Amino acid sequence: MTDQEILPDAPGTETPEANYTGDDIITLDWKEHIRRRPGMYIGKLGDGTTSDDGIYVLLKEVMDNSIDEYMMGFGKQIRVDISSTTVTVRDYGRGIPLDKLIDVSSKMNTGAKYDSKAFKKSVGLNGVGIKAVNALSSDFLIQSVRDGKSKRVQYCAGEVVDQTDIFDTDEPNGTSVQFTPDATIFRDYHYNEEFILPLIKNYTFLNTGLAIVFNGKRYLSRNGLVDLLRENMTNEPLYPIIHLHGDDIEVVITHTNQYGEEYYSFVNGQHTTQGGTHQTAFKEAVSRTFKDFFGRNFEYSDIRNGMVAAVSIKVEEPVFESQTKTKLGSRDMGPEGPTVAKFIGDFIKKELDNYLHKDLDTAEIILKKVQESEKERKAMAGVTKVARERAKKVNLHNRKLLDCRIHLNDPKGDDTKKEASSIFITEGDSAAGSITKIRNVETQAVFSLRGKPLNSYGLTQKVVYENEEFNLLQAALNIEEGIDGLRYNNVIIATDADVDGMHIRLLLLTFFLQFFPDLIKKGHVYVLQTPLFRVRNKKTAKRTGLKPRSKDGGQDETYYCYSDEERLTAIEKLGSNAEITRFKGLGEISPEEFRDFIGPDMRVDRVTLRKEDGVAELLEFYMGKNTSERQNFIIENLVVEDDSQIS
Repeated sequence: MTDQEILPDAPGTETPEANYTGDDIITLDWKEHIRRRPGMYIGKLGDGTTSDDGIYVLLKEVMDNSIDEYMMGFGKQIRVDISSTTVTVRDYGRGIPLDKLIDVSSKMNTGAKYDSKAFKKSVGLNGVGIKAVNALSSDFLIQSVRDGKSKRVQYCAGEVVDQTDIFDTDEPNGTSVQFTPDATIFRDYHYNEEFILPLIKNYTFLNTGLAIVFNGKRYLSRNGLVDLLRENMTNEPLYPIIHLHGDDIEVVITHTNQYGEEYYSFVNGQHTTQGGTHQTAFKEAVSRTFKDFFGRNFEYSDIRNGMVAAVSIKVEEPVFESQTKTKLGSRDMGPEGPTVAKFIGDFIKKELDNYLHKDLDTAEIILKKVQESEKERKAMAGVTKVARERAKKVNLHNRKLLDCRIHLNDPKGDDTKKEASSIFITEGDSAAGSITKIRNVETQAVFSLRGKPLNSYGLTQKVVYENEEFNLLQAALNIEEGIDGLRYNNVIIATDADVDGMHIRLLLLTFFLQFFPDLIKKGHVYVLQTPLFRVRNKKTAKRTGLKPRSKDGGQDETYYCYSDEERLTAIEKLGSNAEITRFKGLGEISPEEFRDFIGPDMRVDRVTLRKEDGVAELLEFYMGKNTSERQNFIIENLVVEDDSQIS
């Protein structure tokens, strides 16, 4: 498409198809609007294979209501039962007023959160969220119990299908919500415990004393954010975690021997994964307090290098930058309160400074860590300048990076497209060529590696900056100063399905784990799944001229298989007419075939980093210098591929 083709038409050039009349104006009722535009309310839909998929947002919306009850002092336990497709949440709070049960679950702009006396610092009890869950569920059952009386209402896609009159009960007070996300909206979805557990645990960390019973197992925190940091840290702290709390604020701070910074921020119990005004204010206040305490002109980046911290605040009438509440936009603590920056700044200045004066041993350890970071940064100064100039020159000539138009850090633009912004890291020009020809130029960029990257395990940042491939990759991602400037939401490693491809994948993962662990912890790094085999009907293939029509088998009976099991299933379907091709390199897959593999149904595996993974030990074993141990392991676990049936 040329530039002229995307410009708006000049006045007087309107076509009949562009007519705009009163007939084009329609009014949708509340549930139809949500069902037609679910992204406005819950972000992306997804199928449950990633933590930010819509089905988990539905769970959070229901959970937030129960958490608000606990925060107001009612109900010390919440029971959560989740199957692969259905969620039940039962709290023991006050229960929704029975005469308003239908209103709060199906009438927009209806809820108790508007009365700050009843819910002073809630996430949004009975606001938009519960209605979105209702509208987007094929089955939604809500029941409230108050003082021996109860009422139930059942919905389908937001329509009432059954309800009871108020009846007597001996159940304890509280609200129960059971829902099944609509399979016509959330296609082929299933709930994954891997993504539910962190959510459940975070609720307990942020609400000390609250017990959540999830599928029969009880979760409880006694130490608040200290427990949260211990749960998420993958390196040992250099000193005991600093734990400070006051009215409407709780913070924890420590340092580890890792590169980068790592923050967990919350507002009224809501995990603001994209930060916001409170996280920015917290980082600024901590840096300034450390700098003033030590009386040195330290760079803030040196103070925060290796820092792992969390901040939780409670705000009246919080303003989030989206319905999914992942980034705080509030400037003030409330209608009559101080600004968020002043509130956090004053608290940190007083409490952290007092702590450092009382615990001089911890202060000494922090000083040593900051000085080490400063020393390394200064040693890198010349190298960094040269590296950046080289990266700028290469990118200007477009030799390594084929960029897209939409980026994650664009100040304006469509949030959905920014979230879809991706960069494929490929090996060699042939693989990059296939992806480049059929990529979505709006949201998909390609970075081509030359040869195998450096094994960065145990190396310093200086050495990595001097490596051209990693230097250029950092510049392409815009993460040299940390991941706040990350240009792509999804960093996708796309290597060949052979031994060399696996090795390159491990070298890239080692680099990210060593120098940008927060990139992985924030869920930005993925590995692209590409088919290992193409199994097709050799008779039909001759007639269609090798033009595939379906990746799951179709008129040309071509199947793309991602495992041996899928390959055997395809062979069984085609019998003696099966022709099997083993894809060992991405360059072997034609651009037309590649279209589905990086399209809307693209298969990717998210790279995760958890404490229980024992990453330090894994890196030492697989990427360290223990050559003989690794060699013996390879010999003992060697698998020889059977190529007898593969062309």
